[in-house]
Amino acid sequence: MFFSTNELQHKDTLAIGLFQKSQLSGKAKEMDELHGGRITELLKEGDISSKRNQLSKFFPSPETGIKRIYFVGLGKESDYTFEEAKEVFAHLFKKLHQDKKQAVSVLLDTFIGKDLPVQDAAHALSESCLLATYELQDFKHKTNEPDRFIEFVYATTDHDTAEIQASLKVGEVYGQSVNSARTLVNMPPNMLTSSDLASYAAELAYKYEFEIEILDKEQMEELGMGGILAVNRGSTEPPKLIVLKYQGKEEWTDVIGLVGKGITYDTGGYSLKPRASMVGMKTDMGGSASVLGAMEIIGELRPEQNVIAVIASTDNMISADAMKPDDVIVSLSGKTIEVLNTDAEGRLVLADGVTYAKQHGASVLVDVATLTGGVIVALGNEITGVMTNNDELYGQFKEASEECGEMIWQLPITEKDKKRVRNSKMADLNNSPGRDGHAIMAGAFIGEFAEDTPWVHLDIAGTATTEKPSCFGPTGATGVMVRSIATFVERFEAKK
Repeated sequence: MFFSTNELQHKDTLAIGLFQKSQLSGKAKEMDELHGGRITELLKEGDISSKRNQLSKFFPSPETGIKRIYFVGLGKESDYTFEEAKEVFAHLFKKLHQDKKQAVSVLLDTFIGKDLPVQDAAHALSESCLLATYELQDFKHKTNEPDRFIEFVYATTDHDTAEIQASLKVGEVYGQSVNSARTLVNMPPNMLTSSDLASYAAELAYKYEFEIEILDKEQMEELGMGGILAVNRGSTEPPKLIVLKYQGKEEWTDVIGLVGKGITYDTGGYSLKPRASMVGMKTDMGGSASVLGAMEIIGELRPEQNVIAVIASTDNMISADAMKPDDVIVSLSGKTIEVLNTDAEGRLVLADGVTYAKQHGASVLVDVATLTGGVIVALGNEITGVMTNNDELYGQFKEASEECGEMIWQLPITEKDKKRVRNSKMADLNNSPGRDGHAIMAGAFIGEFAEDTPWVHLDIAGTATTEKPSCFGPTGATGVMVRSIATFVERFEAKK
C-alpha cells in the first residue's frame, strides 16, 4: 500500500505540504514554476491556505498531466512536530478517503520540518493514513466489509528510498495494529466471547511464531485461579487464560509482563449495573485488545526483548451460581479476597493474571484495563490514569507514551490506600473499599499482587472509547495504549 520512490509515479492526485510565512522551495517551488507562479498568487490571495490542517484543492493545467493537487497547511515550522505531522496527514487522508481517491503521490520532502526528519514524516504518513481511514465494521444488511478507497500511497522523496520504505513500514504496522485493537473492542459480545478472543490470539501466535498457552476452566481449577473462576461462575461461557510468549533474546531474562483485562461483557453481576450503564460494556475487554495490538507490533518488528502477555478473559454474568457480595475467594497467589462488590470484577481477574505472569518469569509488569469509572471522573476521556510502585519504570513508560502522543497521568498510592484495601475481617483483602478514591483503590488492589515486582497499572476506562469522531477515526474504540505499550517494550532498559 505504501511505496517510497524518487520519481513521481502517480500524477492524477498529488499532495504538497506548505508552511506558513515561508517561501516556496523544493518540489513546491518546482510546481509553482510549472504553473507560472500561479500557486504563489493563490497563496497571497488566500485561495490556498498554509494554516495547519487546512486543505486546498488546486486543478493544474491539463498539459502538466496532473489532475489535482491537495495543498496541505502545515502551520508554523517552529511548531511542527511529529504529533502535528500525524494530525496533518490524518486530515489529508480523511479528505482523500471522502473523495474516494484510490491513489495519491505525497511529495514527502515538503512535509519535513527543521525538527522533523524525513523518517519521522514517513512514519507519520503511513500511521495516520490507516488511523484516519478506519471505519467501524457494522452488521447492517448491505455489507460487513468497510469500504476501502485508498489503495496506493506513493511517498516521493529525494532521500534514500530503502530507508524511507522502512519508516513507512513501521508507521503502517503501528496504524494497522491500533485498528486491529479497535475492531476487537467494537465487536458485539455475542460475537467475541472468551473462546473467540483465544482463537484470535492463536491466529496471532501462528502468524508471528509466538509460544502460546490457553488455559481452560479445568486447568485453572487445578492451579487455584480463584479470581477469574469466581467472576466466571455466573456464566455459561468458559473462561480462558491466554498466554503469549515472545523471546527476542537468547536467555529468558528481563521479561516484560503485559497483563490485559479481558471481560467480554460486564453486567456487574449481583451488584447489577443500571440499564444505561450496562450498554457499551462489550468494551470491557479493551485492556486485552491493547495487549494483543501491542503484540501484533512486537510480532512484526521483532524487538530484542522478552515478553509474556497474559489475558484473563471471561464475562461477568448473573445466575444461581454467580459470585455474591460477602463471598471469600482464594486467588492464585494464595491471598484471600472478600468480595464486597461483584462489579469490581476486573481487579479479581487481573490479580490472577499478574500472579501468573510473575510465576512464568516476568521481571517487570504492565497491566492495562478498562477498570474504573472513577478514573473518568478524575481525568476525563483523553488521559489514561497510571499507578506504579517504581518511578524508574514509570519514567520509561511515560517517555514511550509521550513519543506516541498518548497522554497519561500518575495517580498516587499511599500507605493509607493500601490499608483500606487490606481492611477486611474475613480475608487478606477486600475488592472494593468504597467510592472515595475509586480508581486508586483498584490500582492499590492490583499492587498487592505485583508486590515488589516493578509494575505500572494503566486504567483506560476513559480513553478506550470515544463518542467524538476526530481526524484519527470515528466514534467507538480508540485502540489506546497499543502504540505506547509497544514503544515501551522496544525501548525498555532493564535495571542493572
